[in-house]
Formats: sequence, structure tokens, C-alpha cells
Amino acid sequence: MTPTPRIGVLALQGDVREHLAALDSAGAEAITVRRAAELESVDGIVIPGGESTTMSHLLGVFGLYEPLRARLADGLPAYGSCAGMIMLASNILDTRPDARDLDALDITVRRNAFGRQVESFETDLEIAGVTDEVPMRAVFIRAPWVEKVGDGVEVLAKVPDGPAAGRVVAVRQGQVLATSFHPEVTGDRRVHAYFVDMVRHRRHPAP
Repeated sequence: MTPTPRIGVLALQGDVREHLAALDSAGAEAITVRRAAELESVDGIVIPGGESTTMSHLLGVFGLYEPLRARLADGLPAYGSCAGMIMLASNILDTRPDARDLDALDITVRRNAFGRQVESFETDLEIAGVTDEVPMRAVFIRAPWVEKVGDGVEVLAKVPDGPAAGRVVAVRQGQVLATSFHPEVTGDRRVHAYFVDMVRHRRHPAP
């Protein structure tokens, strides 16, 4: 039997319950993470949507910023949706001077890019490695987009049409995955299943 990975959801702010349910449906043992001891117990971490500057502040309040950054640097698999993508990025545009990032993805993101310029919206996305023949309905809520990717970053999805056509909205770099959109709110579990497989293979690599 394939071992069940334990995946934490950073539970400081945002749509934590929806991610827990999605991970559970995708075959993981999902737990909330608010303390360093809980962070140490997980095989992967999800950073949910919310408000990235508030989340940055709360990471410091709860004493999680340095432990989380250290575990990510050590190879902990991570998935960030919307604000989670912003937190994982190495460079953030349109943010507050005191905001801190986790520097786990070599990307430049623009905060609230869709919210200010295109408004919140939905579209069907083809996501490399995730959707196969059936596109995913993607929900964007005051979302960021990726303005620049580093050499080691794989682009998984771009907006197909409309005012934001061509904008990068899903990326992966090694053990770190991020999307601009919120797959946890639609009932489509394919992104979470993809991440659970990433974590499972990290724990038990193929011979």
C-alpha cells in the first residue's frame, strides 16, 4: 500500500478548511499548521489564499517565518494558491516595504494583478501534468500573476484568452508548486492530487 503523506495547511489566515478537504479527498492526511512543532511533523505544506502582507506578519507573530523558510530551503514540498504563490516568490511587485517572502520560487509576481486590471474572473485552463484532455475551471479572486520566471521554473499554465491572455498563472520549480487561482473552491481535486503525488514521491523516490 502506498504510504499516506502528512500535509499541513498553514492555518493563519485564508481558505484553510477548503484546502484540508481537498487534500483529504486527494489521499493525504491533512492537518493545520500554526506552530513550529506541527510544521516539523509534515511531509509537505500548503500556503492558502488570503492577504499576503497579513500572512507575512502572522508568520512572524507565530514564530513560523524562520522555521518555514528553513524547511523550504531544505526541500520541503510546498504548494501555494493565490496569496500562497506571492509568499513563495523570490520577488514581489506592488507590496508593502515590510512584507517578507519565503524565497522558495525563482519568480517575480505582481500582487492583485487581476483584481486591479481585469477584475476577478473564471476561465478554463490547460495545466501541464494536471489536466490531460479535460481543462480545469479556474477561479481568480484578486489574484497575482507571474511576470518573470527563473531558469529552473516550469510554466504549467497561462491564461488562454481575454484581457489577460498569455499571463502565467501556474508554475513549478522542483518541489514547489504555485497557482494564481483557487482550485480548492471548485471541487476539482486534480491540482491537489498532483501535489500529493509530488509529496509522496519526495518521501519514497522511485528506485
